[in-house]
Amino acid sequence: MAIGAEKNTAIKRVLRFYEALGVERVPLSIDDGTGALRAVRAEMGDCTRCKLHKGRTNIVFGEGNPSARLMFIGEGPGKDEDAKGRPFVGEAGQLLDKLINRMGLGRGDVYIANIVKCRPPGNRDPEDDEVDSCMAFLKQQIEAVRPEIIMTLGRIAAHMLLETKVPITKLRGKFQRYGDILVMPTFHPAYLLRNPKDKMLVWADAQEVLHKLGLEVK
Repeated sequence: MAIGAEKNTAIKRVLRFYEALGVERVPLSIDDGTGALRAVRAEMGDCTRCKLHKGRTNIVFGEGNPSARLMFIGEGPGKDEDAKGRPFVGEAGQLLDKLINRMGLGRGDVYIANIVKCRPPGNRDPEDDEVDSCMAFLKQQIEAVRPEIIMTLGRIAAHMLLETKVPITKLRGKFQRYGDILVMPTFHPAYLLRNPKDKMLVWADAQEVLHKLGLEVK
């Protein structure tokens, strides 16, 4: 069963339950996250809350399944992402796609976002004030999607989401928590382009995630 399909099945069961009771109008609104994500994007608007807006081409909000069980979070958009307004579409993004596909999934099954939504100049690390300006929007995205597991990609994403300074080499491979959501820190795809030998470590992390989700490990 595709990721996210289990949530849709549960919704259908609820609807059939109310139908059997003769209820013509479901008393609760059931949102798969789409409306909430649109509201977050609308609130962000043509954001000028930090200095990153001065050099951007496009805001890179995020994309994917609004009710995904698995969410990926990186640090920020690069040159290709800034040009296209989509997360992880450059060379590192192609590597992330391969990981997602190897997990038996596609982009339409997961949700992908970043800590900051505008490209830092020269792909430098986002600064504290820039992170502070964007973090509330990321938290709202997480709340809207309500994933079961988040995979953070790289040091910055793990440090900012988990509010820790523990080195990524010690964090990766070990489940952490963001509220009631499991978090698996792992290496960023850009790091893997420079250190291909560590792809096996990221695949091991992905296998742990699949196991937690109750999905078959390929």
